[in-house]
Amino acid sequence: MIPRYKPSPGSTMSLAFCGTENNSAAYNVDGGVLNNGCFLDALNVVPHVFLLFITFPILFIGWGSQSSKVHIHHSTWLHFPGHNLRWILTFVLLFVLVCEIAEGIVSDGFSQSLHLHLYMPAALAFMAGVTSIVYYHNIETSNFPKLLSALLIYWVLAFTMKTIKFAKYTEHGIGLRQLRYCITGLLVLLYGLLLAVEINVILGRRYMCFADPTEVKPPEDLQDLGVRFLQPFVNLLSKSTYWWMNKFITSAHKRPIDLKVIGKLPIAMRALTNYIKLRKEFEDQKRPQGTAPPGPKWIWQALRKAFGRPLILSIMLRVLADLLGFVGPLCISGIVHHISKDNRTIQQPMKLLGIYFISSKEFLENAYVLAVLLFFALLLQRTFLQASYYAAIETGINLRGAIQTKIYNKIMRMCTSNMSMGELTVAQICNLVAIDTNQLMWFFFLCPNLWAMPIQIIVGVILLYYLLGVSALIGASVIAVLAPVQYFVATKLSHTQKTTLEYSGERLKKTNELLRGVKLLKLYAWENIFRDSVEETRGRELSSLRAFAIYTSISMFMNAAIPIAAVLTTFVVHVHISEDGDLSPAVAFASLSLFHILVTPLFLLSSVVRSTVKALVSVQKLSEFFSCDEIGDEQEPRATLTSGYSNHNQNKYHAVPLKVVNRKRPARDDWNNFSPRGDQEADGVSQGVDQDTCIKITAGYFTWTDGPATLCNVDIKVPFGECSRVRDVFVFVGFIVLLLPPRTHTGKLTMIVGQVGCGKSSLLLAALGEMQRVSGTVMWNSLPSPECHGDESPTPDRDAAGDGTVRKRGPVAYASQKPWLLNATIVENVTFEMPMIKSRYNAVIEACSLQPDIDILPQGDQTEVGERGIILSGGQKQRISVARALYQQTNVVFLDDPFSALDIHLSDHLMQDGILKMLREEKRTVVLVTHKLQYLPHADWIIAMKEGTIQTEGTLKDIQKSEPELFEQWKTLMHRQDQEFQTETVTETMTDLERKNLRRAMYSREAAKTEEDEEEESMESEDDDNLSQVMRQRATIPWRSCGAYLSSAGPLLLSLLLLSQLLKHSLMVAIDYWLARWTSHVISAKADGSPRNCSAATQDCSFSHAWYLSVFSVLCCLGIVLCLATSVAVEWTGLAAAKELHHGLLNKIILAPMRLFETTPLGSILNRFSTDTNTIDQHIPTTLECLSRSTLLCVSAMAVISYVTPVFLIALLPLAVTCYFIQKYFRVASRDLQQLEDSTQLPLLSHFSETVEGLPTIRALRYEPRFRHRLLQFTDANNIASLFLTAANRWLEVRMEYIGACVVLVAAVASISSSLYNQLSPGLVGLGLTYALMVSNYMNWMVRNLADMEVQLGAVKRINGLLRTEAENYEGLLTVSQVPDGWPRHGEIKIQNLSVRYDASLKPVLKNVNAHVSPGQKVGICGRTGSGKSSFSLAFFRMVDMFEGRIVIDNIDISKLPLQTLRSRLSIILQDPILFSGTIRFNLDPEMKATDEMLWEALEIAQLKSVVKTLPGGLDAIVTEGGENFSQGQRQLFCLARAFVRKSSILIMDEATASIDMATESILQKVVMTAFADRTVVTIAHRVHTILNADLVIVMKRGIILEYDTPQALLASEDSVFASFVRADK
Repeated sequence: MIPRYKPSPGSTMSLAFCGTENNSAAYNVDGGVLNNGCFLDALNVVPHVFLLFITFPILFIGWGSQSSKVHIHHSTWLHFPGHNLRWILTFVLLFVLVCEIAEGIVSDGFSQSLHLHLYMPAALAFMAGVTSIVYYHNIETSNFPKLLSALLIYWVLAFTMKTIKFAKYTEHGIGLRQLRYCITGLLVLLYGLLLAVEINVILGRRYMCFADPTEVKPPEDLQDLGVRFLQPFVNLLSKSTYWWMNKFITSAHKRPIDLKVIGKLPIAMRALTNYIKLRKEFEDQKRPQGTAPPGPKWIWQALRKAFGRPLILSIMLRVLADLLGFVGPLCISGIVHHISKDNRTIQQPMKLLGIYFISSKEFLENAYVLAVLLFFALLLQRTFLQASYYAAIETGINLRGAIQTKIYNKIMRMCTSNMSMGELTVAQICNLVAIDTNQLMWFFFLCPNLWAMPIQIIVGVILLYYLLGVSALIGASVIAVLAPVQYFVATKLSHTQKTTLEYSGERLKKTNELLRGVKLLKLYAWENIFRDSVEETRGRELSSLRAFAIYTSISMFMNAAIPIAAVLTTFVVHVHISEDGDLSPAVAFASLSLFHILVTPLFLLSSVVRSTVKALVSVQKLSEFFSCDEIGDEQEPRATLTSGYSNHNQNKYHAVPLKVVNRKRPARDDWNNFSPRGDQEADGVSQGVDQDTCIKITAGYFTWTDGPATLCNVDIKVPFGECSRVRDVFVFVGFIVLLLPPRTHTGKLTMIVGQVGCGKSSLLLAALGEMQRVSGTVMWNSLPSPECHGDESPTPDRDAAGDGTVRKRGPVAYASQKPWLLNATIVENVTFEMPMIKSRYNAVIEACSLQPDIDILPQGDQTEVGERGIILSGGQKQRISVARALYQQTNVVFLDDPFSALDIHLSDHLMQDGILKMLREEKRTVVLVTHKLQYLPHADWIIAMKEGTIQTEGTLKDIQKSEPELFEQWKTLMHRQDQEFQTETVTETMTDLERKNLRRAMYSREAAKTEEDEEEESMESEDDDNLSQVMRQRATIPWRSCGAYLSSAGPLLLSLLLLSQLLKHSLMVAIDYWLARWTSHVISAKADGSPRNCSAATQDCSFSHAWYLSVFSVLCCLGIVLCLATSVAVEWTGLAAAKELHHGLLNKIILAPMRLFETTPLGSILNRFSTDTNTIDQHIPTTLECLSRSTLLCVSAMAVISYVTPVFLIALLPLAVTCYFIQKYFRVASRDLQQLEDSTQLPLLSHFSETVEGLPTIRALRYEPRFRHRLLQFTDANNIASLFLTAANRWLEVRMEYIGACVVLVAAVASISSSLYNQLSPGLVGLGLTYALMVSNYMNWMVRNLADMEVQLGAVKRINGLLRTEAENYEGLLTVSQVPDGWPRHGEIKIQNLSVRYDASLKPVLKNVNAHVSPGQKVGICGRTGSGKSSFSLAFFRMVDMFEGRIVIDNIDISKLPLQTLRSRLSIILQDPILFSGTIRFNLDPEMKATDEMLWEALEIAQLKSVVKTLPGGLDAIVTEGGENFSQGQRQLFCLARAFVRKSSILIMDEATASIDMATESILQKVVMTAFADRTVVTIAHRVHTILNADLVIVMKRGIILEYDTPQALLASEDSVFASFVRADK
């Protein structure tokens, strides 16, 4: 302790450099000035004063004006040689100088006057040390090394002066026992090392004493202002405190963070750089054996070599941090021990050279010294810990980017058969990217724990044993025994989570079906059936969630209860087995802190083990994936190529003008070098073939799998069509051979025809090299044309091969049968990476009839389509896919059945304008697979296929002669199709219907947007500055959502939660307070030695622990019980809230009006049921528990410290204000970065899935490099968001830890002072310090959890938004019992003055319509798109707002009926056929009311009986999701059967036969007329001839009835609109 020698009353404490004692030896210079201690210290002031005087003017004048410019642009930043070493040495120097100051102050306490020379030179040295590093930093960032000469002089002077002082100390026999001697020696060493660093800079930069200074430029990244992630480039202090993030985080308050704000990744962190590093390690492993070693071992080896070094650094930092963590308990023990000492005097230290010298033991016995040491240890420990976290996470993120890029490269080389045959699904590949790479990343995050945990446990147990003896081992064993239980619970938790996910997937599947078919469900009044089905699955999911909640609460309980149990066991045992029962506050609170430290690694153990197991499984999966077959793996031995071929060819495909991947040229070249083998290798030499042939396959056998060949004995040729503009062509022998003829050709059209499943599509893919070749050859041939080499398409340059014959297949524009689109705008899908040529683009759009569709869309051709955009119909997708093929400027175009999803008019337009006109004019070779035989006369060459072989090939005339039977068969079919074309007098084609649906959706969505905008405007108060208002809202915590979440759990659970949390934390404080009281009484009893506990017999005086121990045990047991109660209360509250919110959401959605589904994207509603529900189910309860726990712990810690030392409250205010601003800025930035990380992950996963689905198209066009480049952009965007989020978390944690260290310092100093001057009990000092030590952790978790909670409450907010949706009015004026049972019996319909609109804010779509339909009449309604026909049909079901007039059916006004009753009594067949997953029986009759006979009858009427009979299970045969196992036509027939089952007297057919061929439709029309002979049928006409036999025709235009009569009467009137419709296409 600080000794206090009171001066005599007459003397006063005066101030002087060398002290003012009489006869002071400090002024004695008899032995020479250098033998005087005070003079030696004065001499040491000189260098520091010199540096301060020299550098201050330069710092303030030189950099004051330009510092802001330097820091903003950071373009001059660079590191001089020895940069990091200089910073480390300076930090050590400053720490030693602080020790020197402290030693001087403690030594001076023994004198009767103040000797400034003992600590003032050290204080000046400290200032000079700080100035030196600030000065150096400014010189370094300005790249102006000549000014470093001032520092060189300073280090020389400081080193010299300290050496003189050290030599004199040695001379006078001062040795290692004196602390000042050791400090002086250390300073000599440090100044010497810093001098060496300075000399090294001179040698490296040659800025003095050399004629030619070295010019060094800053890193390339820093010259690019787009790079804003500066962690690798800043100095060590900024690196460790994330100081460079300050501006970034504070600016998030003014402007939301997006990809522009965070900029680009530094080169070393880009996915490409890391992929190259990883690829090199893989290649190195292959070299010795020639092939890669099997199994996952080679992946682990490559990962270790590529990313092991930064991980080792992370492990070392983590071990150092963990060891420094033990300084806290030891310092607490020391401080409390010294405070509780009776004799606070210290023997007089030795006096030499006229001054006092103390030993290190005496120095460390000072409580204030221990407090300062504790402060520095905490700062250092937290800095090392955060640096370790950052290094591990950065390595994990880099590794993830590299592996994702490697997976993508593999996908690009993979055989299509792997996916088409079900060996690998798109979902599996996406799981590899989304889950397995993340598992590996998490393993790298947690990897340092594997090494640090054992060390932490061993050191912790040793220290506990040192403090408490054997009892500590028993306490530690409690933790050790319960650790496996914790692991078991964690395993169970993982298993339960998996089960929950399965149920969740099933529920989502049902919800998805419900939402997709919601219109049908409402029209048939089946909402409740499907809602109950979803609720049933949700029930099973909730049971699983209940188990999940139980295990989570057990886990939380164990986390909280194990330390209490361990401490209780230890102290009970210690009191009973220890001889004197020594339980001082020093021992008690040090061991309490040690137990808290010890529990952490044991809890982490389960996470680390689980993560390791998952990583092993993920690497196994990756190993299997990387060993999949690649294209060309099974080729025959290739012909020898000329030397130098492969080297040149490696880069030949990369002369494409792409956006730059990065500015570092070598890296880009490396990427090219690693392009897939399929892109680099060409085979063989050309053979003599017919020069008019583009493609020739000879004796080709091709297969998708290892089984029998799919295509057998294929011998075909495709005639040439080339122009002088086209590119190089290539030759492959063995697999693909490309030939180079000497003359030009004209464009030729080859058609491939044949029945479904005969191998037409496979033939195209075989020619493209996508199928595995068993035998035979494929020869390609195209014309080299020198003037075309500058074309924009990715064309290779001419090869270096001598004869110019070795070539690779050129790009082919391929439109697959199943249209494939990018998640991008329409214009991007059509141009597909090609430059925009407006005239060409317009011609293509016109040829594919896309302009009318584009006009409907809100942003025209800039509208995004695909998963994240609007949903297009099959025909629209097909036309965009064909447009892409037409737009590409390739010689060869493959069109695989482009007419399949198009109606006859569109097909004809595409054939005439697109294929015959556009492609022929450009003289391109076209291969067309089609079923439309009427186009055969246009073909230059025909290939007919049958059952996987070629039936015949030739021109139409050739086939007419060689295969007359086949020709006659074609002729008959051609005639039938032409007839269909002529008689199909269509008022509204299929395309028009698609456009109508699109327009309706767009119109509704735009209206919704307008409403939302208006609402937002009205919500924004009179404030002019909307942005600042938005920013303010972003900064506030969503308390309303939090309230909504908690209130949905119910008042009982909520009150239980609050009460249990408050009680638990009060009890925790009570336990520790009792321990403080107990241990303080132990000490005071020893000090007093009072005989009150002495036994009469022996007079043996000992302290009785029984009473204290029993109270302590009761409190601990109560604490454990309350831990269980709080963890259960939190989870049960979460479960109740989740149940209530989902139930409310489902009910609101199912009863919502159709307008909600028309104006809200389906994906958006589905997200509420998937992502948001999952957040509420599993994440919010845990975050809520962590947040409440950390907040209450923080509050209780502050309260305890304030109670122990009230003076702490003064320091608390500035610390609290600092904390408030840090959390305020952090929360906004963290939320933005979390959302950015999530939003950048979606395009990445989407890019993987769309690449897998479109592989043949990408490879046909040779666009692999472009797609790889896009992948790198997506990966880097996701990685930089992750890195910034990591850096932001570290930024927060470092600041909170430093504030925590300040709290510890203030609490320690305040409690030591209170103890010395106000007799504060040692127990309370120990209590206060133990709580202070944990504050930083609590504050960290409080802010982190607050930020997480804020993000997660967004889910509650979004769900609440939907919960405010108004439901349809299901109640009617009449009750269900008042509606006659058989209503409607007759089917009479009276429409009186009816006006209808979709919403009160929209214009009417029907205006004052009047009509009368007699019972049993067949009514046809026709009209052009948008005339109001469908609205007419929806009005019968009250699906639209009937704001005027009424519809009366069988004398009952339908507006008075309950909605459910009305819809259940009518039948409708929609244009879009909707089937649900389940059985055929369920699809026909979900209400389970019909008998089997009725179902079979309905199927027979719908022409499906024979189909269903052949299925396994008959009526119970399985229907897959969306009815995908049936054709479009069959699905429509099932929908007809569904309507027949209901047997209502009114049937409405809304363009119900659009998907059915002519023959089936005519049969159906007859069936409807007979089966519904006595019922009223209203048909919305798709083909006008279908309503020619109707009793009544209604022609509509713009919402009004234009004509209303029998078809005969209307046809008789020449000027009738109906007659013009019928005549239109004749």
